Amino acid sequence: MKNFGIKEALDTLGLKKNNPGTSTGKKWYKASGESIESYSPADGKLIGSVYTTDEKSFNKVVEQSQIAFREWRKWPAPKRGEVVRQIGEALREYKEPLGKLVSYEMGKSYQEGLGEVQEMIDICDFAVGLSRQLHGLTMHSERPNHRMYEQWHPIGTVGIISAFNFPVAVWSWNSMLAWVCGDVCIWKPSEKTPLCSVACQLIVQRVFEKNEVPEGVSGLVNGDYTVGQWLAQNENIPLVSATGSTRMGKAVASAVSGRLGRALLELGGNNAIIVTENANLDIAIRGSLFGAVGTAGQRCTTTRRLIIHESVYNEVKERLSKAYAQLNIGNPLDTQNHVGPLIDKQAVKSYEDALKKIKKEGGTFVIKGGVLSGKGYESGCYVKPAVAEVSNDLDIVQQETFAPILYLIKYKTLEEAIELQNGVKQGLSSAIITSSMYDMERFLSNEGSDCGIANVNIGTSGAEIGGAFGGEKETGGGRESGSDAWKVYMRRQTNTINFGNSLPLAQGIKFDI
Repeated sequence: MKNFGIKEALDTLGLKKNNPGTSTGKKWYKASGESIESYSPADGKLIGSVYTTDEKSFNKVVEQSQIAFREWRKWPAPKRGEVVRQIGEALREYKEPLGKLVSYEMGKSYQEGLGEVQEMIDICDFAVGLSRQLHGLTMHSERPNHRMYEQWHPIGTVGIISAFNFPVAVWSWNSMLAWVCGDVCIWKPSEKTPLCSVACQLIVQRVFEKNEVPEGVSGLVNGDYTVGQWLAQNENIPLVSATGSTRMGKAVASAVSGRLGRALLELGGNNAIIVTENANLDIAIRGSLFGAVGTAGQRCTTTRRLIIHESVYNEVKERLSKAYAQLNIGNPLDTQNHVGPLIDKQAVKSYEDALKKIKKEGGTFVIKGGVLSGKGYESGCYVKPAVAEVSNDLDIVQQETFAPILYLIKYKTLEEAIELQNGVKQGLSSAIITSSMYDMERFLSNEGSDCGIANVNIGTSGAEIGGAFGGEKETGGGRESGSDAWKVYMRRQTNTINFGNSLPLAQGIKFDI
């Protein structure tokens, strides 16, 4: 593994001091002339800037996507899969510099940055296989000499709105599947991590040019929420996949449904791990620790609540305190550090406000938090992971705070624990740590977890791409990545073929002339 410095990583990826942020996959536009300056939360330094998209250039990207779709959908799916396979190979080539950029621009550890690029590679591999399995069903007709079947067709242009915490992986979950399905994509990344989007577009562009992929299959638009509104409101974009806060998701859903489009939503999480009286506490501590502080608590699958049986509560609390004391907080590019910074000072303020609310509402701190300052923390974005004993019904506990704050909650019976787990508005990820088959099966039954993800003896974060990813309630109900999530990017068509010489009607209806 080559030890890329951040400047070398930027150069290798083809990034400049000032980068155009609007692209049709071949042409790049400076667009509005205004730009987003990207500062690293790791050290507060300016990385570079990206020109934002104006409405005129946005419309150019949409128009080109419509033109591209008419050709791209004609390519055989395995041929589209071959292009995606080559994207996977290109990502393997650029894994280290792209992982370094993800870490530096977003703030997650370098290991997590590399892991995020690996997710992109994995979804490429998954999509390649999928390109030969876009199958429908064959049904028996009630009419003689008739055959019924269903097939799937590409839906058109897919708008992708991604969040800062996974600045490249979530885009790839959507785009790679959409591409093998025959769709074209327009990506609106987070304005907090714009350089990652430009780097990905450059990587894909090289592969597309080599394979003579139509211009417009991969579009990129950069800017604030206004650009996201354009995506959501545009009638030429039948599907908008949006990842972010519940507040943002509700706005997107309203705009898209108002024009009878489709919205794929991956929104907030308020995830819990239940630790039973017979749990393997080594697993419980390790899973809870990474779940709570990984990506500095800025994952939608972050563990925010630890629901612990009263018989092991004190032991878990003591062991957790010792584990937290061993955490190294600092520059995410230093592999000795476990926890990097929050994304920006606005996130730090939200963290501080949450700590105040915990105290005001009666919570008791086991591990006090606070903002770090001094050498190595000059960016002002570093905070201490905090742990508090609380009641599940506190207002602050019911909310999702995108920061490393873990709540400890005591329970007596499994039924009570499941009720606590389900007793929030979000429904993304959940887990139980137990040695009891009974507890495991109850947790996974239809009387158990109400989340889209329910794990046993692992934590709430770290989903694999083979399974469909998403959640219920205020998480939005969307599903991305594995399993049959590909179907959301396509339209279903039922076909009936009459191979006889007469025309019998369904339901035995007589219509003789």
